Amino acid sequence: MTFSMISPAFADGQPIPRKYTRFDENLFPPLKWTGTPAGTQSFALVVEDPDAVSGVFRHCAIINIPGNWTELQQSVDTGPEHAIKFMKNDFGNARYDGPQPPPGTGVHHYKFRLAALDVGNLSIPEEVGAAEAWKRASKHMIGEATLVGTYER
Repeated sequence: MTFSMISPAFADGQPIPRKYTRFDENLFPPLKWTGTPAGTQSFALVVEDPDAVSGVFRHCAIINIPGNWTELQQSVDTGPEHAIKFMKNDFGNARYDGPQPPPGTGVHHYKFRLAALDVGNLSIPEEVGAAEAWKRASKHMIGEATLVGTYER
């Protein structure tokens, strides 16, 4: 079975509903995955906007998602964390911050990237930021699932 990810909130390549953006409720969208690679001990997630004016902008990074999980529920960042750890995003917040593209910049593609890792725990301080956390997590990657949502202001 192929390692893949979906969201009950939006289909791959389709618009992200407004309630998951910084223009509205800024809720973390629910994510579900299947086909977890053998040997997975944990997961890491990053949400990136490669269409940002200043270059790739990271809206969220999470590490230490237990390897037996198959989903992240809506607003996981506002509920009990169960050992998952949010890293500082490019807004400077250790949480999810949804799409907020500037006006007139067209459609932005938000890549939700889930890495299956061969380690159970990463000891990374949240201050290193999302980009560095993803770089460190990627050294342990044994599989990746991607989901893309779009948003245009």
